[in-house]
Amino acid sequence: MKYDVIIVGAGLAGLTAVCELLDSGKRVLLVDQEPADSMGGQAYWSFGGLFLVDSPEQRRLGIKDSKELAWQDWLGTAGFDRLEDEDSWSYKWAKAYVDFAAGEKYEWLKSKGIRFFPVVGWAERGGSLAGGHGNSVPRFHIVWGTGPGIVEPFANKALEATRAGKLDFKARHKVTELITENGAVVGIRGKELEDSFVERGQESSRIAIADFEYFADAIIVASGGIGANLELVKKNWPARLGTPPNFMVQGVPSYVDGSMLEIAESAGGRIVNRDRMWHYAEGLRNWNPVWKNHGIRILPGPSSMWFDAEGNRFTAPNFPGFDTLSTLEAIQRTGYDYSWFILTEKIIEKEFALSGSEQNPDLTNRSIREVLKRALPGPPAPVQAFKDNGADFIVSDNLMDLVARMNKLAGNELLNFLHIKEQILARDREIDNKFTKDAQVTAIRGARNFVGDKLIRVAKPHKLLDPKNGPLIAVKLNILTRKTLGGLQTNLNGQVLNEQGESVTGLFAAGEVSGFGGGGVHGYRSLEGTFVGGCLFSGLQVGKYLSK
Repeated sequence: MKYDVIIVGAGLAGLTAVCELLDSGKRVLLVDQEPADSMGGQAYWSFGGLFLVDSPEQRRLGIKDSKELAWQDWLGTAGFDRLEDEDSWSYKWAKAYVDFAAGEKYEWLKSKGIRFFPVVGWAERGGSLAGGHGNSVPRFHIVWGTGPGIVEPFANKALEATRAGKLDFKARHKVTELITENGAVVGIRGKELEDSFVERGQESSRIAIADFEYFADAIIVASGGIGANLELVKKNWPARLGTPPNFMVQGVPSYVDGSMLEIAESAGGRIVNRDRMWHYAEGLRNWNPVWKNHGIRILPGPSSMWFDAEGNRFTAPNFPGFDTLSTLEAIQRTGYDYSWFILTEKIIEKEFALSGSEQNPDLTNRSIREVLKRALPGPPAPVQAFKDNGADFIVSDNLMDLVARMNKLAGNELLNFLHIKEQILARDREIDNKFTKDAQVTAIRGARNFVGDKLIRVAKPHKLLDPKNGPLIAVKLNILTRKTLGGLQTNLNGQVLNEQGESVTGLFAAGEVSGFGGGGVHGYRSLEGTFVGGCLFSGLQVGKYLSK
């Protein structure tokens, strides 16, 4: 059969493109290797944070933001240094995305029925100079409904169009080849897989029952990154981050395997910035896993003390929530693939959030009553569940016992009780005055100048070894795989380029497979809230272009 457009991947980028194409009356085929109820891909599992600039929510909280400040932060974070080649289109995509985030993005989302939690978060704060990495102001807008709330309007429109015969949606169709003729991509070929009735996110069968091929004027690859393919992650691991970790937990389901990258490359597409990736250092082994090796990330406030595997405290900017990749690099330099938080009950009840829609049922289910319970004493219920059941949590009333159990959990004797105690006591002495030379304590006090952090995100500075603030808690932190920052190089229309910088006729890409646009819109580092937003923007761009 012949279509105007075929889209490979029913994640958020693909769905966004679908909706644009449906509005223009195009004949569209959407294929995905997973069951139909997995529509939405990784975005469904996300916390639902979106990067917005000078929004009404920011202004209500007294935050002064601007496009110029956001662009300064983006450039300082991205560190583009391949502008003549691999970053040539990445830079243009970055400029267009910041314009979008400071312009039509808010009203466009509002027109889809998407609303936001009133308190803006401040993730990835940087901790460097003004022109360096990180957000200068809070910009992390949590969608009311988290990831499912973002996916919902796009998925509903696609499903309604399918029922009305305006869209062909074929689940359980795994593409194995892009069909080319005379250098142009003209179709897809692959295997239809047997029905699978696993729950969303669980690993589905790969048993093929039939072959298929379909043709179109344009093919959009929107298949995601490589986060679940640990072999490929290690193969592309950048030397600047040290040796690849021996052990990592997966922050994405098993279908995020990167297979379409190789397939698109075989059809003439160029992959750039392979060595750029975004993994978290605060990963937990999920005590109640959905997928294989399922990891959950802590979204920490700034107060926990962060130690390496040998018990040495990390220095600026390697504090919780400040500079993800700098801390990852520091961890890898130690020669170990894990690190530790030490904190108090007062810190965990206010500062620990867990990434993922399923870990935030109050926000995901849009329950104001449940959200208000966050103000009650004690950690949120999902955090408490990890504290009670998680393999990486240790709780104790005294530091000597805590350190002994940390060594037991790690299976070694690397941690020295007196060394840990001396570092915590030194930090605790800095709490007596409102001024200090300790950069982390200064950062905590600075964060509490933002009303949102003071109310619900950052604990009042206190001494960790004061029993009234206990019990003490230690958390063993694993490396958690997440996002691919490089990918298929595309122009601003989403057209995939070849090694000569020319567009591959008929081939387009959107979302993570294109580095969220251009082959690496984030550069070396990301400002939080730009992954889901990158799927939306890149899908919108290619959808608009092909609609014309």
